[in-house]
Order: sequence, then C-alpha cells, then structure tokens
Amino acid sequence: MSGPIDRRLSVAPMMERTDRHCRYFLRLIAPQALLYSEMITTPAIIHGVRDRLLGFDPAEHPLALQLGGGDPGELAICAEIAEDWGYDEINLNIGCPSSRVKSGRFGACLMADPDLVGRCVTAMAAATRLPVTVKCRTGIDSRNGYDNLRYFVATVAGAGCATVIVHARDAILDGLDPKQNREIPPLQYDQVYRLKDDFPDLEIILNGGITSLATVREAMARLDGVMIGREAYGNPWFLAEIEQQLWGGEEPATSRRAVIDDFARYARRQHQDGVPMHRMTRHIFGLYQHRPGARAWRRHLGQNAHRDDIDADLIADAAALVDQSR
Repeated sequence: MSGPIDRRLSVAPMMERTDRHCRYFLRLIAPQALLYSEMITTPAIIHGVRDRLLGFDPAEHPLALQLGGGDPGELAICAEIAEDWGYDEINLNIGCPSSRVKSGRFGACLMADPDLVGRCVTAMAAATRLPVTVKCRTGIDSRNGYDNLRYFVATVAGAGCATVIVHARDAILDGLDPKQNREIPPLQYDQVYRLKDDFPDLEIILNGGITSLATVREAMARLDGVMIGREAYGNPWFLAEIEQQLWGGEEPATSRRAVIDDFARYARRQHQDGVPMHRMTRHIFGLYQHRPGARAWRRHLGQNAHRDDIDADLIADAAALVDQSR
C-alpha cells in the first residue's frame, strides 16, 4: 500500500478472533477500514512458522501487524520482518492485561515503564519504513490518572510514534482477568479527549465500548479515528454503517448478500486447500445480528460446519434459511 493510512475507522486486534479468515470477511463489509492482526509475540515470529503466523490475502490491505514484546532488539527484528511480508503498519501492544503477558513483560504492564516503551518504539522505527504505532490503556493499577497517561504518550511520541490508540479503560492487572478488564473498569473517554487537546499534532484513536453511531460521531468530532473491537465481531454490519457515516452515501457500500457470495467463494478456495470450514464460518455468525433470521443463520452454521462432508455450500444454505425467516 502506498500513501498515508486512513485511520478514521479500524478494527481492533482481538486474540482468537482477527485471524486471516476473519479479516477477509470484515474487509468485504468495510472496504475502507484499517484491519489489525491478532497480537503475535516477538519470539513466535522469530522462531515460529511465519507463513502460518503472518500470511494474509492481498485483499486485506490496509493491514497492521500487532506485536507483543518488550525487548527493543526483538521488536526491531520483527518490524523488519513485517515490512518484508508486506504489512502496512507495525503496532506495539501496550494494552493486553492477561497474566501471561504480565509474566512475559509485555502488554499493559509496560505502561509502568514508559522509557522502555520509548526505546522499543525507537528501535522499531529505525528498522522499518512503516509507521510504528502504540495501543495502550488509560492506565494500570495504581499507575493511573491523566498525568501518568500524558507522560506515557509524551514519551512514546518523543521516541517517534505519531499515532496512539487508547483503549479508554484502566487495566487492573492485580485482581481482574482479561474479560473483566474489558468490562469492569469504567470508560474514560474524557482522558482521551484531553490527550488530543494536549497533543494536537498526534493522531489519537479511541477504542473501547463503542457500540453506537452516536458515540462514533462524538468521537470523530474530537479525535482522529475510532477503533471498534467486540462490536465489530459480534455485529459486523456496524462497520458498514460507520463507513456510510464517514465516507458518505445514502446506503452502505455493499449488501449482506454480496458479502455472503464473496465469502463463500473465498471459503471454497480455502477449504480446497485444507482449511476446515468451521475455522472460517465461526467468524460470520454475527452478520445478521439484530435482523430477522439471525438465529436460523447461526444455528445452521454452528450445527453443520464441523461435519466432514460439508463444503462452502453451507454458507448459501444458511442464507436461504434467513430468506425463509422473513
């Protein structure tokens, strides 16, 4: 991809969600959105099977690779690898609150060490021509409050990061599990808005709890973009509605039926190459969320995708049940 990345709309990196099949599906719904990989740790990339970890379809562009790590040297190596593989952006995860990332010294726990994060950003920026961005929380545990967030952002900006994505919740590393950390800490959009006021030249993207067009409009009036996470997965047509708002047009750029037809062709090719159907269809359950026929769609996919004799016709069959439900 050439030219600057449009970050007005992006889909959050989600573990066990935003794999290559999910991203292909979401790209059909949201042609303009910036997509993110799942978080991949630096040791996995350096020592693992890169085609399995890093492979993607060209249709997924623009596409960012999110890295999990806290060693500047390893991150620099992975940034160079990501550029070689054709990604459009490198994103450093400073927001994941799981115990595994805490013990590995990466993710949200690194908000307690802004200077180390700054060195990581500097190392990655020196290793690649791609933009290096950071995704963080508003704070962690006792290191919270706006002053700490401001210092963190100032540090990474000084290291060469021009785009910061903020999940507008603190992470409680001692006491809450990852799921609870996505729900219990209160949203603090005001802190993200203050960041933009204090750093007008930085690109500030809001993430966390965005489930309505009204929230999108409010955020876009103050910030540079929105990143949608769980709502994009559970109700993916929300992305089409946001694109309609941001890029204009009386109707979404596509239709659910067109998405189904395109994804079925993709699934057929992948299945012929040995990818089980359920690994692909699990990502499309939410296509008819809040619409007539949604239950029939989910039930047919869920009950049949694991069958040995199934193929991509499963998707068209499920769509036919939706039509019958209207």
